[in-house]
Amino acid sequence: MPLHSEFLVLNAKMGAFGQWEVPLYFTSILDEHEAVRTRSGLFDISHMGEFKVRGRGALAFLQKLLPRDLSRMENGQALYMPMLDENGGVIDDVIVYRSGPQEYFLIVNAGNVDKDSAWVSSHVTEDVHFENLSEHYGLLAFQGPEAALIIERLFGSQYAALRYYRFAPFRDGFISRTGYTGEDGFEICVAKSDVPKLWQDIRAAGQTAPIGFGARDTLRLEAGMLLCGHDMNEDTTPLEAGISWALDLSKPDFIGLAALRKQQSEGVKRKMAGFILKERGIPREGYGIQKNGRIIGKVTSGAPSPTLKENIGLGYIEAAEAVLGSEIEIIIRGRSFKAIITTLPFYKRKKHSS
Repeated sequence: MPLHSEFLVLNAKMGAFGQWEVPLYFTSILDEHEAVRTRSGLFDISHMGEFKVRGRGALAFLQKLLPRDLSRMENGQALYMPMLDENGGVIDDVIVYRSGPQEYFLIVNAGNVDKDSAWVSSHVTEDVHFENLSEHYGLLAFQGPEAALIIERLFGSQYAALRYYRFAPFRDGFISRTGYTGEDGFEICVAKSDVPKLWQDIRAAGQTAPIGFGARDTLRLEAGMLLCGHDMNEDTTPLEAGISWALDLSKPDFIGLAALRKQQSEGVKRKMAGFILKERGIPREGYGIQKNGRIIGKVTSGAPSPTLKENIGLGYIEAAEAVLGSEIEIIIRGRSFKAIITTLPFYKRKKHSS
C-alpha cells in the first residue's frame, strides 16, 4: 500500500485485510462515518485490482465474459456488474470503464485479483490483449457532500461536472464519479507513485478526514451495497443477491446465462434481505436467522448503523419468508433477538437540485 508510512505517522489503528495491513480507523469509526455523511472523507483503496482489455475483439470478448450489454456503453461511461461462472455464481463484482470502442478498464476486488486475472486470461481470444496492471495503479476514494467542490477547486470543473458512473482521463489514469458509501463522490485512479502527493493535496484542500476500513464497511452497509466474498460468492447468484438490475438476461449469450435463465424460470429458493434489530444486539456474519423456532437463513453482514442509530444487517432468507415488514429472529450467542425485514438501502442520501 503506497500510504502505509503515512498511516503510521497518523497513528492509525492498523489491522489485517488479506495480505495487506490497512487502517481500521484513524480517530474512530463513528467520527469517520459522520465525516463522510456530512463533509468529506478520503480512503486509500490501492489494494484493488486494475485490468486493461483492448484490441479489435475487446467488445465481443467482454460481451461473452460479462452479463451486461456493453455494446450500448459510451466512451467515458462505467458500469457495475458481477462476473459469473458457468453456474451463475458470483466470482467477483467489477466496474467496467469504456475508454474507447477497443479499450476497456476493469476494477476488481483486492482479494480476487489473482483469481480474476486467471479467469479472464483463460477466456482471452487471439484478437484481445489483456493486462493485469494492479501493481502499477493506486486508487483513492473521495466521498461526501463537499467532495465535488474540492475536486473542482483542485482539478477543474470538468471533473466536478461528471455524471454518476462517468469518468474522464486524469494523469495516466482517470477520475470517476463512483463510490461505495452511498454519498456523492469520486474515485481517482493514478500511478501508485502519484498516490502520496495526491492524498496530501486532497486532504489539505478541504481539511478532509482520512477514513479507515471500519467506516468504509458501515457506510456501504447503510447504503445496501454488497461485499463480495461475504454477501455473495460462487455459491450465490445475482438473482438471489438482489442485483438482477446488473444483468441483461436478454443478451444472446454470456457465461452463466443458461443457469440464470433456468433459475429465473424455476424461482429462487432464497433471497438477500435487509433487516433492522428491534432489540439490543449486533448481528454478525454467520449468525442464524430463524422464524417460529425454525432456521430460515443466515446473516452475511451486520453492524451498528451510525446514521440510523439502530443495528442493521443483511442475510439470505428462504424466499417465501423474505417478506417486507415481517418479523424474524437473529440468533446471537444462543439467544434470539427480534428483527424486522426492511427495504434496501437502509440509508439514501438526499439529492439537492442544482
